Amino acid sequence: MSLPRHVAIIMDGNGRWAEARGLPRYRGHLAGHGAIREAVSGALEAGVEWLTLFAFSTENWRRPSSEVRALFELFESVLREETPELVERGVRIHIIGDRLHLPDSLREAIEAAERASANADRLHLVGALNYGGRQEIVRAAAQLAALGEPITEASLRSAFYLPEMPDPDLIIRTSGEMRLSNFFLWQSAYSEIWVTETLWPDFTKEEFAHAIRAYQTRRRRFGGVPQG
Repeated sequence: MSLPRHVAIIMDGNGRWAEARGLPRYRGHLAGHGAIREAVSGALEAGVEWLTLFAFSTENWRRPSSEVRALFELFESVLREETPELVERGVRIHIIGDRLHLPDSLREAIEAAERASANADRLHLVGALNYGGRQEIVRAAAQLAALGEPITEASLRSAFYLPEMPDPDLIIRTSGEMRLSNFFLWQSAYSEIWVTETLWPDFTKEEFAHAIRAYQTRRRRFGGVPQG
């Protein structure tokens, strides 16, 4: 099988990584920053065109407010610190999800990163932040209904956060959990799924490459039957 055009990662296990070391959960999120760098390097080295990282779901608001606040501060600092180097490496940044309830400073950092990287064309890096698959579908349908537009597969996709983004060919989930957690519910219809027991802070570009190789051994049928 050919190289996946779009790889999406459900980054899971930060809290368990920290707890196993007797550390506060926030330390796990900090450690996960290094794994993001690893994943980006892995995607660039493999020649993947799109990489999506599921950073914060619409359900993550149920976590303690102190943890949510710390996460938003971390996201902002990562965007501000990493964007210049990402742009140098040809990475264009997109953030999808509901921005309305995000802190003003985080929204400003998002907009600045998207502007600064607008001309990069080697890798599209998508951060799913305050994102939910159900929310995206409902939001798109509501927009079409308000405009009096018919709801079809094509029109629904056109109202998604990033209509030009191809469906993920491969979804990687760390920490061994076997679920999508409300991530890319529409887009994952025919995605290959690869699960690793590795907790997110321990994820490396070598493991990313291993996932790519595993993907390349599979036969994608898209509801049909294999030929030959």
